[in-house]
Amino acid sequence: MDWRRFWKKTWYFIWESDSILSWIVNIILAFIIIKFIVYPGLGFLLQTSYPIVAVVSGSMEHKTVHPCIDFNRQINDCSKYDENVYYICGDSFSSKQSSNLDSFWKNCGSWYEENTIITKENFKGFKFKNGFNKGDIMVLRGVKPKDVKRGDTIVYTTTSTSYPIIHRVVDVKEENSQYIFTTKGDHNSGQDAPVNQERLIGKAVLRIPLLGWIKIGFVNLIRFTGVVI
Repeated sequence: MDWRRFWKKTWYFIWESDSILSWIVNIILAFIIIKFIVYPGLGFLLQTSYPIVAVVSGSMEHKTVHPCIDFNRQINDCSKYDENVYYICGDSFSSKQSSNLDSFWKNCGSWYEENTIITKENFKGFKFKNGFNKGDIMVLRGVKPKDVKRGDTIVYTTTSTSYPIIHRVVDVKEENSQYIFTTKGDHNSGQDAPVNQERLIGKAVLRIPLLGWIKIGFVNLIRFTGVVI
């Protein structure tokens, strides 16, 4: 076999041909390269098993939302939700509220003032002080438990869901040389269950808006067709 001719034809087929089969091969190659080369490489550089995550819920959004309209959440009975009522931090509003820090603190700040030592001035200094949205991509960096601070946005595993959670740290405690984090989704009405340091995956360091919708759309398509992943 003329290997030189073979590789030349293969190269042309993959990178220059406009056939449908060539496009399919390109998609498969891109998946393989990203999953088995790029993703592990980023994980090694950033010292975490999850260097990139897609935000799949609105729990860190700072704007008011409608549970059925805005996020199409899996709610069995949407008839009990007025389409003109919007929610954030457990409160309802007759109109949509803006997502700047002032409006967020007006709607949600009382929880922090009553349950934590976090003030509005503290919050202004936090990374992702304006939250982030469903469909965003978050880049993570590995972090030691002792280096996690109040206000950091961390990703951690939980027994209640099959996917990692990304929420903000509102308190840190050390007990018997073990760190325990209290977290809360900025949009949510209350805090999460305590997070042990063993569940810590990493800390969010960079937000890439909207790119995560590609993954969300693909997952929804798979679910719609009945394929289990």
